[in-house]
Amino acid sequence: MRTLSALLVLCLLSGCTAMVVGGAGVAAYEVTKDERPASVVASDSTITTKIRAKLLDDETVSVFNIGVRTYEGVVTLTGSVGSIAARNRAVDIASATSGVREVDDRIRIVDKSKS
Repeated sequence: MRTLSALLVLCLLSGCTAMVVGGAGVAAYEVTKDERPASVVASDSTITTKIRAKLLDDETVSVFNIGVRTYEGVVTLTGSVGSIAARNRAVDIASATSGVREVDDRIRIVDKSKS
């Protein structure tokens, strides 16, 4: 019985290994198909991190879930906020961040008081 259990565990774990290795391969493919130079990828990542930190630190927008993506210095903001002031504040924070060339504002304003 112990041998059967051990075989079953080995079979299950070997499947997990294939999934983990396969997943790593997919991640590597995603990284290598990005046509931006490594320095631009690093810069975009830094911009995104700085903006996320500033949004979390800001009293007006920290309560909202705002997505931030950066591609070649163009920042795209997504998600929803409760007011025009909050949306404008998020855009201002992103615009004032070093390295940002442009901000694509896709933030929706959702008034939850009407629900």
